[in-house]
Amino acid sequence: MEENPKKIEELIGQMCPMCSKKTLSLVQYETDVPYFGKVFIFSMQCTTCNYKKTDVESEEPHEPCRYSLEVNSEEDMNIRVVKSSTGTVKIPHMINIEPGPTSEGYVTNIEGLLQRVKSILEMERDVEEDEDVRKRLKNMLKKLQRVLWGQEILKITIEDPEGNSAIISEKVVKSTSK
Repeated sequence: MEENPKKIEELIGQMCPMCSKKTLSLVQYETDVPYFGKVFIFSMQCTTCNYKKTDVESEEPHEPCRYSLEVNSEEDMNIRVVKSSTGTVKIPHMINIEPGPTSEGYVTNIEGLLQRVKSILEMERDVEEDEDVRKRLKNMLKKLQRVLWGQEILKITIEDPEGNSAIISEKVVKSTSK
């Protein structure tokens, strides 16, 4: 990805959909993701209530897609990931991150994606009252840490009906989803 995405538009002082104050900023960036093409990154952020939403959309239309990757080394942490708000991230026996009103789009790498998953699991662990569920979440977090260190294998799948998501690697298995 380019070092600095190019800001192409910014609107400040917009009405926030959460707090109804005119303190929302809308920003659109463009950047080029190698082997995927030009993408637009949209973000909105309110300085009053801290509402935040981001999304990613490809300039060129893509077919619905499914990308699967077996993460099995520390080097895999650098593999580029593009995830739009319409994309679903699936990590078997651990988590499914489904699209919806709070779904975020982002451009990151496998390590960044796994760090996001780690944060979600830590939050769930910290509020869970059932000790068996807490123990299962702790075990997932341990496994995730071993994957981050390249000591354990993990499969990651991203599906996107609009084709705006991708895992960019020669190791990935790509198929068309319906």
